[in-house]
Amino acid sequence: MENKNEILDLGIRFSLKIIEFTELLESQRKFVIANQLLKCGTSIGANIFEAQSAESRNDFLHKLKISDKEAKETEYWLLLCELAQSYPFDPELKAMLTSIQKLLSKIISSSKRNT
Repeated sequence: MENKNEILDLGIRFSLKIIEFTELLESQRKFVIANQLLKCGTSIGANIFEAQSAESRNDFLHKLKISDKEAKETEYWLLLCELAQSYPFDPELKAMLTSIQKLLSKIISSSKRNT
C-alpha cells in the first residue's frame, strides 16, 4: 500500500485550481494578476514536489520554506482579487491555501525540532 503524502497532494490540487482561476482572469483581461498568481501559486506545489527528493534535511526545510513564502505571496494576490470589485474571487482557493499554509507550518516546525 502506498503512503499518502497529504501536502504533496494538496499542492498539486491547488496548482490545478490556480491554473483554472488564472485562465478565468485572463479571459477577463486581468493579465498582470493572472500572471503573478500563476507563477507564485504553482510554485508552492513545485517546491513541495522538489522537497520530496531533497539531498538533506536542511535542503528539505529550505524548499518547504520557499513554498511557504510563495504561499504568502499567493495569499496577497488572492486578497486583491477578493477586495477588488472588478475581479473574480474563488473562496475555495483561499480555503485550500490556508490548509496548505497550516500544514507547511506544522511540517517545518516538526522538521526543525527533529534536526
